[in-house]
Amino acid sequence: MPNPKRKHTPHRRDCRRSANSKLENPNSSKCPNCGAPKMPHKVCPDCGFYNGKLIIPKKVKKKAAAQAQEQEASK
Repeated sequence: MPNPKRKHTPHRRDCRRSANSKLENPNSSKCPNCGAPKMPHKVCPDCGFYNGKLIIPKKVKKKAAAQAQEQEASK
């Protein structure tokens, strides 16, 4: 099996590896429900809606839920 005759310099190696970081972000669209950027044909990561339907309900932390219940009870 052939081996390299000379060592590649770190500059040459790093230039080759950095080419992947220069790629542009893939196309993104705006979520019609919340307006956050999302990938087309995917569920919105912020609100969990796809095609106007709730697919993934947003998780509510226990502390936030308890505070919301206290506020409702005080009203």
